[in-house]
Amino acid sequence: MNPAAGTALAVLLSLVSAAGYALAAVAQSRLAAAAPASPDGRGALRALLARGQWWWAVGLNAAGALAHVAALHYGPLTLVQPLGALTLVAALPLGAYCARRRVTRTEWRGALWTLAGLVGLVAVTGPAAPGEALSLREALVVAAATALLIAALSSGRRQGNGGRAGRGLGHATASGIASGVASALTQTLTAALALDLPGAEPTWWQTALLAVLISGFATGGLLLSQAAYRGGLAAPLAVVNLSNPAAAAVIGVALLGETFRAGAWGWLAAGGASLIAARGVVLLTKGGGTGEAGVATGTGAGAVVGTSTGAGAVAESGGLPAARIAGLAAPEAEPAGVPLAR
Repeated sequence: MNPAAGTALAVLLSLVSAAGYALAAVAQSRLAAAAPASPDGRGALRALLARGQWWWAVGLNAAGALAHVAALHYGPLTLVQPLGALTLVAALPLGAYCARRRVTRTEWRGALWTLAGLVGLVAVTGPAAPGEALSLREALVVAAATALLIAALSSGRRQGNGGRAGRGLGHATASGIASGVASALTQTLTAALALDLPGAEPTWWQTALLAVLISGFATGGLLLSQAAYRGGLAAPLAVVNLSNPAAAAVIGVALLGETFRAGAWGWLAAGGASLIAARGVVLLTKGGGTGEAGVATGTGAGAVVGTSTGAGAVAESGGLPAARIAGLAAPEAEPAGVPLAR
């Protein structure tokens, strides 16, 4: 295949990947708003796994990942990774369409700021030279530290709408970190299978342990993103997309001898891009679409959001039927936690 055709195919696959991830995110946000469970949050995960829509979301995420990997086969990382940021741009109108509302100007501005920051981060966080894989000991240390960090980000009690949104962004950050670490461990597993792991040749149980860790972090990232969408769609999705490459960059710089492109200027560019992206997340949080159909925020749909704990916690709503949530515009606003008169 000639270079032009390869580049065109990489672009097409990247767009398919972004669309798959966007559809999955919208499906997850709708499920977070409508997932039936007991008021105390017990049985939330079991109820979620019993729903066919959840498995469609899982399938869409898997399809997006496969398309992304295929795109990297035909095109360079510097082209494919920025195109993946279009997930946020695609998810905004899709989520608004499902909620029967329009995307606000603030949301579009937030999406553009976040997209600009994410592209800037991707542009400077690639390895200056081919990186090496983690050793088994380093992989275990990274896994343990990440588990503690995820537990810290996922804990805490929310107070009011602001606290709920903050906890949602904490779950989103933990989701992106889990996915980024899963990618780094996948690279290590690939090296192990090729018998190219730093140190002694790995045994079968060491390889199996890496596979279990990868599965755990990948699954945890998916469930954490589901919990994050309790606070809406746009802001959590932006944070997931930002924290994923950030986690990979930290591992690369700290353990693999990688560095930002352009040396010291690269560090400055990364800091500036982070501030731009943070500005975008703030705008998305204030954009008026934090609760799809008014359910996730506890206003406008008469739903009382149940509490849930743990890294795999999933939002639940005991209010309106799922069909009404997904298909109709929200009724009039009401005080949080006070059902509408029926």
